[in-house]
Amino acid sequence: MKTKYLTKTKELEGLPKASDFKIVEEDIDENLTDGEILTEAVCISVDPFIRLHPISPGIPVIGFQVGKVLASKNEKYQKGNLVMHLGGWKTICKVADELCWYRVDNVISSKDITKGVGVVGMPGIAAYFGFLDLCQPKEGETVMVNGCAGAVGSFVGQIAKIKGCQVVGCCGSDEKVAFAKSLGFDEVFNYKTEKSWPEAIKRCAPNGIDCFFDNVGGQLASDIINQMNTRGRIACCGFISTYNSKTPMQALCDTVQPAMVSKQLRMEGFEINEDRFKPRYPEGVKQMSQWFKEGKIKVRETVTEGFENTPKAFIGMLSGDNIGKAVVRVN
Repeated sequence: MKTKYLTKTKELEGLPKASDFKIVEEDIDENLTDGEILTEAVCISVDPFIRLHPISPGIPVIGFQVGKVLASKNEKYQKGNLVMHLGGWKTICKVADELCWYRVDNVISSKDITKGVGVVGMPGIAAYFGFLDLCQPKEGETVMVNGCAGAVGSFVGQIAKIKGCQVVGCCGSDEKVAFAKSLGFDEVFNYKTEKSWPEAIKRCAPNGIDCFFDNVGGQLASDIINQMNTRGRIACCGFISTYNSKTPMQALCDTVQPAMVSKQLRMEGFEINEDRFKPRYPEGVKQMSQWFKEGKIKVRETVTEGFENTPKAFIGMLSGDNIGKAVVRVN
C-alpha cells in the first residue's frame, strides 16, 4: 500500500511559502503491532502550533486528522470507524494508541465530520479547558479574547457567553468583526484599523477586564493586560503575532509587570497535551459536542479541498485568511 505525506523542503523562515513543502510517496508497512490502527485521511487540520514544532525536512509534518480505520489491532477501534488522531499530514497512517484521541463517529454525524478537528477536536478542547480551568470565569465578569475570529478564540467567546460573561474581542478585518458579533460577542474591534489599541480596549471594556484569553501575544496583549481589573486571570494559549517573525522577540516584562504586581494578576500558559488535561479529554469532547448540537456553539470553517493543497491552507491560516477553523478535506 502506498501513502503520501507532506514534508518541509528546508527550515522555515518567516511566513512559509508553497515551495517550502513537497509531497513524498512511499510504501507503508501494513503489519500492525498491538494497539495500532491503519487509517485513511478524511480531513486534516492546519493549526498555528505546527509553525513552531521542530520538524526536520524529510519528516512528515505533524498535525491532527480524522482518519477512517482500514485495519486495527486496537480493541477500541474497528474497521470503518472514524478516529481523530495525531497522524500528521499523511494520506495513510499507522497510528499508535497514544496518538488517538477518540472515535469521531460516536460524537458527531457524518455530515459534520470536519468538526472532528475543530469544535470537538484540539481547538475546541483547548478552548474548553484553557478558558474554564485557567480563567475560572464568574457570571457577570468581562472576558477579553484576541484572535476572536479564529478557531480557538471563537469557541472561547461562546463558552464565555454560556457562562454569563460580558465578552469583548478583537480580530483583523471588518468581516471577522461581523462574524464574532454574530456569535454573540458583545463588543469587537478591528485591531488593524484602530489608531490606538488602548483606546479601543477602553471603549469596548469601560469597566476593565477580568479574564483574558491570549492567542496573539505582543504589544496588543500588553495593552490588554494593562487594562485588567484586580485579581484578573490570563490564559496564554499562543503568540501567533511572532510565529513568522524573522527578528528576535521583544521582552515586554517592563510594560506588563507593573500591572501584574499592582493588580495581583495571575498569568498561566498551557498546552492541551499536558497530563492534567489528557484524562479529562472525554469530558471536554462530551460538553463541546453537546453545546454544538444544542446550537449554543456555532461553527464556521474555511475548508480547502485536496491533500496537495494542505500547505496552501496552512499558509492562508498563518496569514489570517481563514475565518473560524481552517481544515483540509481529503476524502
